[in-house]
Amino acid sequence: MHRKIKLTIKSSSCRNGFHKVGEEYIIDENCTVCPPICMELWHYAYPYVWTLLNGGELDDGDTKSKSFDIICPDEGRVHLHGEVIEEG
Repeated sequence: MHRKIKLTIKSSSCRNGFHKVGEEYIIDENCTVCPPICMELWHYAYPYVWTLLNGGELDDGDTKSKSFDIICPDEGRVHLHGEVIEEG
């Protein structure tokens, strides 16, 4: 099955105005370059993206999930949501 991960900026007060609310990026297994998000945020997101691209699920307390929410390491100024988009 071909999987894609959609990343969406849910909120942003980025110091440099780099990220805007509503921006979306699609990642698939052929992605050879990281999406145009700051490296610190990508560094946090990448392990989740990799897990989901490879069919894994993420531990969300008492449940397993095929999505995630993270905040940037710069005082949580950007909220990023990731979710699996599966295609046959």
